[in-house]
Amino acid sequence: MKLIYPEKLKAGDEVRVIAPSYSMAKWPKELLERAIKRFEEMGLRVTFGKYVNEYDDFESSSVESRLEDLKEAFEDKKVRGIMCAVGGYNANYLLGGIDWDLIRGNPKFFCGMSDITVLSNAITKKTGLATYYGPNFRNFGQKLHFDFTWDYFKKVAFGDDSVIIGTSDKWSDDKWVKNQDKRKLIDNKGWWVINEGIATGQVIGGNLCSLNLLQGTEYMPSLEGALLMVEDDNMSTAGEFSRNWRSLMYLPDFARVTG
Repeated sequence: MKLIYPEKLKAGDEVRVIAPSYSMAKWPKELLERAIKRFEEMGLRVTFGKYVNEYDDFESSSVESRLEDLKEAFEDKKVRGIMCAVGGYNANYLLGGIDWDLIRGNPKFFCGMSDITVLSNAITKKTGLATYYGPNFRNFGQKLHFDFTWDYFKKVAFGDDSVIIGTSDKWSDDKWVKNQDKRKLIDNKGWWVINEGIATGQVIGGNLCSLNLLQGTEYMPSLEGALLMVEDDNMSTAGEFSRNWRSLMYLPDFARVTG
């Protein structure tokens, strides 16, 4: 598939925050304010979808509300980038109601992670638009130890040059949203290379259990010639990750993954 690359962000651009998975309703005020401030420091103006704070038993707004916010974000000519608020578990509810022609005709910088994997991969498959697997808007509300992520976001979102991805000195696996000041960092030992070599290809993937929701549907991208990138969350055990990974390996085009 020939990809459509959206224009990169620049100072003065409007970025729309939408919540296609979980709602923003329970976010601490200081987290939201810090996230907005960081975008303003990048010269960006943040606006929000109408329904980002709606909340139901599934911790989201209705499917119709989420679809409307997604549609308006791509439709609004003033909006240059779209940031997803946070992950969750039900972004795949939206797939049957998305106007793919609208997105194809209005390519924009689209970024998110975790459950947003569903939308990012479906958008690329159905429209050819290259999407970005990166921090959700909520991550910008992180008080401490965000510099590494923020630096790479700026390189990718604003720059046109190739980006060499390095490793951070430390990483964290703590519940930072619950306690912004008491953080525990872990030393990073660097890349663990299983098979050395050089490969090229289109990066496909994201959150493993979310990506697997697309198997057997019209929204699953081809793995042929892909650099497959997967991660999973703290609800996944080694056994759960292993069996989800094995299900990908049984796809007919997995044999043509390049790395």
